[in-house]
Amino acid sequence: MKFNKHLEDIKTYEAGKPIELVVREYGIDAKDIVKLASNENPYGCSPLVKNSVSDIVSKMALYPDDSMFKLKAALSAHYEIQDENIIIGSGSDQVIEFAVHAKASLGSKILMNSITFAMYEIYAKHVGAQVIRTSAQEHDLNEFYKLYLEHKPEIIFLCTPNNPTGDAIDAKELFDFISKIDNDTLVVVDGAYMEYSAYKDENKKVQPRELLEKFDNVLYLGTFSKAYGLGGMRVGYGISNSKIIKELYKLRPPFNITTLSLEAATVALRDKEFVNKCIASNFEQMKRYEEFAKEQKIDIIKSYTNFVTLCLNDSQNSSHLSRELLKKGMIVRDLSSYNMNAIRVTIGTKEQNSRFFELFLEII
Repeated sequence: MKFNKHLEDIKTYEAGKPIELVVREYGIDAKDIVKLASNENPYGCSPLVKNSVSDIVSKMALYPDDSMFKLKAALSAHYEIQDENIIIGSGSDQVIEFAVHAKASLGSKILMNSITFAMYEIYAKHVGAQVIRTSAQEHDLNEFYKLYLEHKPEIIFLCTPNNPTGDAIDAKELFDFISKIDNDTLVVVDGAYMEYSAYKDENKKVQPRELLEKFDNVLYLGTFSKAYGLGGMRVGYGISNSKIIKELYKLRPPFNITTLSLEAATVALRDKEFVNKCIASNFEQMKRYEEFAKEQKIDIIKSYTNFVTLCLNDSQNSSHLSRELLKKGMIVRDLSSYNMNAIRVTIGTKEQNSRFFELFLEII
């Protein structure tokens, strides 16, 4: 059987190992497994969400509200924008898929950072587009601009804060860069971790409303999977001008978000106190990783997210370390597939982080 030739060069995206798989493979009791691989909120979601979701279980036999009115209204109020500027996706990566399929095709060029979210490239290859990457590890907007002038890409992906490294772009520099880009190039600003960078450094805070007011060619991405603790609900969103949103809607399948997910995301936006508490704890615990890296003489990339990237020294190997940690019930992300001798570790609770430090030292 023959398949689309574009698929030949695509590597399947490998998500972080679920706890259930580690239980089956290594025979470890689930309660002894710590998952610090997928950048989930270790404190879970708001108690308000749990109560609200349990109240609508009786509606499970009915299709969800495909207009997504309540969630759009909540996002509109949160960002001070209009409903027509919003599209909801099953995770923000579904909105990425919409954007690539709407704008790019065979022979198109898509520009992205050398190390960044893997799904940008995967979706680019779905349509046979050519991927152009920078050479710098962190976002160098001067290099981005040179490559833009050289290749005139249909899409530019800017991930800030960046996954899997954790670095972030200054908002002023980002706006200055976008102002130099032609209106026919779609600039995707992926703010999946923006709640964290905005908390840590006001200069890194990117406001979707400002993007809407200043530019006609920008799509901002957000998600409920990180700071809001709803990774299992799969809710993301895109914010852009109404013309772009209308085009993306042509690619959206009906009922792409479940009733439970819509309710959970809507309620999660209300509990700002819970989210801020989780983020504050995140950065308190991040200090421990910074101190640990210094003690172990390991480079750590300055992070504006809920994870840290530990760049190992020459005597250590990220794949070996990740495997050995896994055998002991500690799940982290090996970054060797990005040609980095590094691991990405989600910042967990105080107890989870202590366990990581203990096992790391035990292995090395």
